[in-house]
Amino acid sequence: MTEAGQVVAAGSPSRAGFAALIGAPNAGKSTLINKLVGAKVSIVTHKVQTTRARIRGIVVKGPVQLILVDTPGIFAPKRRLDRAMVHAAWSESADADVTALLVDAARGLDDDVKRILAKLSDDHRARILVLNKVDKVEKPDLLALVQRITLELPFDATFMISSTTGSGVAALEQHLLAAMPVGPWLYPEDQIADASERFLAAEITREKMLLRLHDELPYVSTIETTDWKRLKNGSVRIEQTIFVERESQRKIVLGGKGATIKSISMDARKEIADVLEVQVHLFLFVKIRDRWGDDPERYREMGLAFPKDS
Repeated sequence: MTEAGQVVAAGSPSRAGFAALIGAPNAGKSTLINKLVGAKVSIVTHKVQTTRARIRGIVVKGPVQLILVDTPGIFAPKRRLDRAMVHAAWSESADADVTALLVDAARGLDDDVKRILAKLSDDHRARILVLNKVDKVEKPDLLALVQRITLELPFDATFMISSTTGSGVAALEQHLLAAMPVGPWLYPEDQIADASERFLAAEITREKMLLRLHDELPYVSTIETTDWKRLKNGSVRIEQTIFVERESQRKIVLGGKGATIKSISMDARKEIADVLEVQVHLFLFVKIRDRWGDDPERYREMGLAFPKDS
């Protein structure tokens, strides 16, 4: 193992830095980070605003350590949690060596993208444009979209990719690696994310819940890993609590005769076991936590700053 900060190639200095992926909800940031890292470090669903907290995925190629920051989707915030997520996205962009704006090519230059472009215009650091989901759009339309966006705001480089198929991703990765500054590595060589196993396990369960329930469950729900024990046989016993705000929501998560929660648990247990590479015993509970979206402690657990009333 190479320790963090060690030069990893003879005659070549180590380099490390941050690339923040920003964009509107469902632009494909999480899928792209998972593709670049080569492992699942951020959950993916079709539900907007799936990513809440900042997630960092780590790529090591030769002497370069590239730290990819998956940020919450940027949109017009309406609730306190919305404001916290948007603030987190812009904060990560401000601290990054490179900001990559991901745009869903099929959605084009919508109001969310226009708002992002307007705010990016005040930031003079390196920025690149990444059109994602290009496999869904004809090439002439892609070129026209690039022209429309770059007329609004110039970029240092433009990439056309599909984070699902991997098309164009290698060229994007090479650009990001080359943009990293000289300096010591910030994480050990074998670390692929900065999230704890407890956090990732809770995120995996939240992903399975969102995929299972789609629009049946309101956006305001959260999951916490409340107990984690490694057993003598090497397996892991995990207890998690799904918090909702009303009894009607609790019934949705449980389902008739507990069928829904059982399905969520089975899917989550399998994937958590795959990630941890050990047998997992997962126990899920559903509780009501009234107005948890206004509790500062919940924001700290998600790594978000608690916004005051505006």
